[in-house]
Amino acid sequence: MSIPPQDPANPESPVLVSAPAAIEVREAVEPAARRNSIGLWLRDLLFSAAVSLLIILFLYQPVRVEGTSMAPRLEDHDRLFINKFVYHITSIERGDVVVFHYPRDPAKSYIKRVIALPGDRLRIDHGQVWVNGKQFAENYVPEMYRDSKSYAEIVVPDDSYFMMGDHRSISSDSREFGPVERDLIYGKAVFVYWPARDVGEVK
Repeated sequence: MSIPPQDPANPESPVLVSAPAAIEVREAVEPAARRNSIGLWLRDLLFSAAVSLLIILFLYQPVRVEGTSMAPRLEDHDRLFINKFVYHITSIERGDVVVFHYPRDPAKSYIKRVIALPGDRLRIDHGQVWVNGKQFAENYVPEMYRDSKSYAEIVVPDDSYFMMGDHRSISSDSREFGPVERDLIYGKAVFVYWPARDVGEVK
């Protein structure tokens, strides 16, 4: 189909575009729009990946559990994230599962549960923990993992924390090496990501 010439008597008369030409214009625009949409999607994906990487690098750190002193919640070779920033804005609390440098060899790291805070009076009577004169409830310690050891009453020093493993009968903890200084604690265990059977929050 040809394009009719303009009317010489009316130079502003409209020029008609044939149907095939209109289709060609539309088909040229649509691929460009799709490419633009894909580019925006890739940009957002890369941005999200970069932000996630920064969060992991600066807020969280992946670690691997070695040993069974925190069983049954944490098993040997479990992999989890620890939050390295949280204790800069919040206090360490009883029951927190924390990672710290081993007091007798700071090159090694231990993961244990906080049992007593600075200034607390703590004693252990045949496996039963007492804090400030009250029995300390420990539902996370199964009966089969308890022991009958005792520990003479102490007052936890300032800026120190008394740590114990959940598997009491095999754990090397503050009953052996004493309270842990605050400066040695560098993270809170928050989430197990491997293996699949153990995935979940650390409580």
